[in-house]
This record gives sequence, structure tokens and C-alpha cells, in this order.
Amino acid sequence: MENKTVELFKNIFRRSLSPIEKKSVSQWADEYRVLSSEASAEIGKWKTSRAPYQREIMDSFTDDNIHTVVAKLASQTGKSDMMNNVIGRFAHLDPCPIMMVQPSIDTAQDFSKRRIAPMIRNTSVLQEIFAEAKSRDSGNTILNKIFVGGSLVMGGANSPAGLASRPIRIVLFDEVDRFPDSAGGEGDPVDLATKRTTTFWNRKIGLFSTPTIKTQSRIDKEYIKGTQEEWQHRCPNCKEFHLLHYLRMDVVYTEQEDAGGRKHVKVDSVKWVCPDCGHSFSEQEMRRAEQKYIIQNPAAYAKGIRSFLVNCFASPWLRWHEVMQEWLEAKGDPESEKVIINTRFAESYEQKGNFESEEIFLQRREVYGAELPEGVLLLTAAVDTQDNRLEYEIAGWGIGEERWGIKKGIILGAPDTLALWQELDEVLDRTYYFKNGRGLRVARTFLDTGGHYSKAVYEYCARNKFKQRIAIKGSSVPGEKTVAKVSKAKVSGGTIPLQFVGTDSAKQYIMDRLSITEKGAKYMHFPLDEQGDVENALLKNRGYDQIYFAGLIAEVLVPRKKNGQIIWRWENIAKDRRNEPLDLAVYNLACVQSCNVNWEKLKEQFEAFGSVSEDKKAEALPKAKKRYGCFKK
Repeated sequence: MENKTVELFKNIFRRSLSPIEKKSVSQWADEYRVLSSEASAEIGKWKTSRAPYQREIMDSFTDDNIHTVVAKLASQTGKSDMMNNVIGRFAHLDPCPIMMVQPSIDTAQDFSKRRIAPMIRNTSVLQEIFAEAKSRDSGNTILNKIFVGGSLVMGGANSPAGLASRPIRIVLFDEVDRFPDSAGGEGDPVDLATKRTTTFWNRKIGLFSTPTIKTQSRIDKEYIKGTQEEWQHRCPNCKEFHLLHYLRMDVVYTEQEDAGGRKHVKVDSVKWVCPDCGHSFSEQEMRRAEQKYIIQNPAAYAKGIRSFLVNCFASPWLRWHEVMQEWLEAKGDPESEKVIINTRFAESYEQKGNFESEEIFLQRREVYGAELPEGVLLLTAAVDTQDNRLEYEIAGWGIGEERWGIKKGIILGAPDTLALWQELDEVLDRTYYFKNGRGLRVARTFLDTGGHYSKAVYEYCARNKFKQRIAIKGSSVPGEKTVAKVSKAKVSGGTIPLQFVGTDSAKQYIMDRLSITEKGAKYMHFPLDEQGDVENALLKNRGYDQIYFAGLIAEVLVPRKKNGQIIWRWENIAKDRRNEPLDLAVYNLACVQSCNVNWEKLKEQFEAFGSVSEDKKAEALPKAKKRYGCFKK
């Protein structure tokens, strides 16, 4: 016993005089960590390159500028091993008091047995420093493990006793969204354990979890405080980086029900569709693509908080077709949907705006049988300007502002390039045909001038002022009319009209109209792509897919307190922040209302003359000043 005590003190003395090795957590794991079959699907030496998104999460714990690391992760992304590597690295190279907090004492004991013990046993440098677990007084129990220079305490969020005692330098919280609101009657378990680190200038706090319910998710709130770094893939075609999202997956599958009414899906293929260029790529192609974290909130780095988001499409241990099969089988069952959205997509579960999901609109699509269905009397167009593309929609209108979606598309390119505007001209200048051969052209187009390319939009509208291409700008005035005031915008050689649009009011009108279920006035129709041997490219791909409808219902009206008063505002709740379809619907509605159409007269002329001639169409539209040939307030 005396010899063992002497050797222990010699070891402590030797290590206290040795400089700390400057190894990051990932470097330590690559050099020392060994995985066992009982704790990992892959055995042998650890390789961070196997799942490269793990590197920056782990190495944030050895960044002197960072004190809090937040990781919002899908299941099977290596979360447990990342935390174990943090424990192993500090125990070996920079010993100190460490705590891991699990949702309960039971889960803490289970984690210790299944994860911590195998790591210590199979990693030789940890075997040397952790006390043996052979005797009662060894200092090595399931919940308390002593190593040279420090200790590891396993705690449960439901037990206040272990959360508010001795100081801790490093504390790791696992599955914080499963924590109880209070540890017994002592208060928030995260706050209790975090307070134990305040005496350490070099403290490290790690919060890891899959999310749960929107507005109730602790990991969501902590993630927002941090740098909000998303693991994104680079599109092989347009070279833009994107977070791979389940709504961007093009899935070919078959579906059937068994005798018990359970849905079974067989997935034949899955491809990711780039939201910018529209090209699609297989899982293998995207795994070979460049990948990295894209920071959304860089200011948080100065506050010492880094936060990360990784979903299932980045995991090397999950196949895309398996994930999408799970999702398709879960759709329609809220409880099953919640599990997949939380654990696979690393998103908190929520209701989407005023509608349960985009599925109701996918089911409501119709086959028109031609480019234009019967009932359309007038065409308008809307264009949304982004830094690397134009998004457009052609809408058809009939009696009582009944609306038909005709075509939603994307034109890739910077808005200051002539080729991009020429491609838009091909969309807006063409004739769209009914089944009987009659045709219509777009009567008026509203073009958004927001963003960094306002001047390019102004110049395009100036060149096309006699084609009724009108520059617009969203009004910031709450409750403004859909077609608001008209201003002027300067262009080379003069000015053009700039129409303001009351977006708040228009969005509510769109949501109200989406709720109408009977065809007729103000009802919104959506086309279903035609299948089989169809030569007309428009009929095969109109653009009204799941991505479109998710963007159409991407915003919800929420109350916010301002100067002591409740103000209702539209907020984007879409995970990918894509709300262009809603904006286009708003612009088209404002566009048709700006025309002040006499619908009954237009219908009479249409029926009398077949395709409405330009001079007859002009009779139904308001007279405009000769200066522009198209516009009147």
C-alpha cells in the first residue's frame, strides 16, 4: 500500500511539473482514442476524418476564446463519442474536475457503464491515470471516477444533490432538451451545474442535444445565442453552400398499406435538389462535395459562444434512402413526424403557420390539361430578386380574382448580367396557350427591387416600361393597402414609377385565400405536373412541388411587445428561411389588383373574340399616362 501511495505522488508531482501538451481534442482522439465493439459500430483507432463535422465541435473546447459550446445534433452523428473525447483529452493532458450531466441518475449510470468504462479500458493513456475499480476504496465508482490530478462526476438533472456542491471546471450536458424543468425543488439543472464553474477563468461548458418542441427547446435557445454554424455542402453545379434539407430531397418511391392500415414505403432513389440552380445530385455525389461550417452569427464568437447544427444528411452512418423512408412512413402521424424531425433532421417540431403542413396543398393540385386552364382571363407575373438568381411566378386570374398558378421557376445568375434579363424576357414575352389553341401573354409584371441589385432592376424596368414591367418595393407601414403609394426611382435618363406594396396586408389575404376550399372567387388553384410522353416542358415541370408549398406557408403572424404594446408581425418560421413563394404570391396579388380589371367586361370580350386582342384588353385595363403607356395610380 505504501509503495502504491509513493508511486501515486511521484506521478502527480511529475505531471504537475510537465508542460501541458498543446493538442486539440481531435488531435488527441486521432492519436490515442480506441473504439470498442460494445460502445461503437466501428472498432479500432478513432479517425476524425470519418465524420469531419466533429472536428470543430471538439476543438472548440481547446479554444482559449470559447467558454460555451452548443451542439444541436441529429441522432447517430457521434455525439456521445465527441463528449467522451473531451473528457479523455482533459483527463490525460490537462487534468481538472469534470462533470457530465445526463437527464436522470439512471441514464447517467447507464452512460458510465456503456460509454465511459469501455473508453477508459480500451485507451491505454487513460488506463494509466484512472484509479483501478478493484476495491471499495479505489475512488472509482459508476458515478465518481478519480484520475491523476482530477475527477469525473456523473450527475442526473433530476437530482440536485450532485449539481450544487464542489467546483467544476468542465461540465458537459447531454440531451438538455430531455432535462426536467427543475432538479427537485432547487431550480434549473443547467443553471445549477453551470454555477459550479464560475471560479475557473478557463471553464468550459458544453450543451449537446437533439431538439424537441418549438418554443420549448432548450438547445434551440442556446443555439441562437451562439455563432449558429450550419454544416453545409457545396453544390457541384452553382458552387453555393447549402444545409441539406429533407424538403429539398427528390424521392422516387412506392407506397402501400398492410392489413393493419400501416403505411410501408419503398424508396427507389433520393437526390438533393439545389434551391439555387435546380440541379439534382445523388448521395454519393454530395458526400464527395466540399463541406464546411457556415457561420450565421459571427458576433457571438466575441462573447465566447460557438454553436453548431448537424443533421442526418451529414452522418456517414446513415443512408439517405433509409432516412427518407422513415420520413415518408411517418408523414401524417404527428407523433411519428415529431420523432423524425427531432432525431433525424435536428429540428424542433412545430405547426407551420396557419396550416398543419404543405401536404394539404400537394394533395389539392390539379391537372390542367394545357398551359392555361379554362377560366383564366388575365396573366400577371412576379419576380423576386436575389443576389444569385431571379425567382418568378406566372399567375392566371379569372372572375372574382380566382387564381391559377401557371409556372414557378428560377433563373440562375447575378442580376447585373444581361443574359439573365434576356432569359427573363423569354418567360415574360412568350404566349401561353389554352387547350383550344387560344393564347394569352403576361399583361403586367411586378419586379422586387430589394437586395443589392436595385439599380439593375430599375434599368430593366426602364427598358421595358411599355411592356408594363413595374418596379416595386415592400412598404414597412403596418396595415398598408396591398397596392400602396407610387413613388419614383431614378434611372439613367430620367425616372420610372416605383410601386409600394403593403406586404403585411397582402400576406394575410394570401393566407385567407389558401384557407378557401371551394373553387370559385379568390380560390387558389395549383397545377399537377403531367406524366408520361409529354413534349411541352412547361407541362412536365411547373415548379409547384413540396419546396414551393413549404415556402408558401413559411411565415406566421405572431404577437411581439413593443413600447409596452402588442404588435402583430409576420415571422419566417421556415428552417431554410426560404419564403420566396409567399413573396411571389403577394406580388402577383398586388399586380392584378393594380390593374383594376373589370372582370365581367373582360370575360365578355374574351368569349366574344376568343383570345383577347391587345386593344380590347386595354379597354378592360385602366388608362395610363402616355409617358409610360402602362401605369396610373
